[in-house]
Amino acid sequence: MAAHGKEVNRHGREIGRHAKEIGRKLLAVGVLLLVAFLLFKAVVGFVAGLVWIAVAVLAVVAVIWATRVL
Repeated sequence: MAAHGKEVNRHGREIGRHAKEIGRKLLAVGVLLLVAFLLFKAVVGFVAGLVWIAVAVLAVVAVIWATRVL
């Protein structure tokens, strides 16, 4: 009976270790997803900023052109 108890205890520790590894991997995936999301938002924000600058420059050029035509 004692040998069986040791076997069950060892098996329980292995399950606990595997659960800890799975938990760490899930946490790592969560961190990677969060960083990817933040990086995506930063890139989209940067591109949006460039687009707004281009729109402002085009607006100034359009105003200059319109005043010359009139």
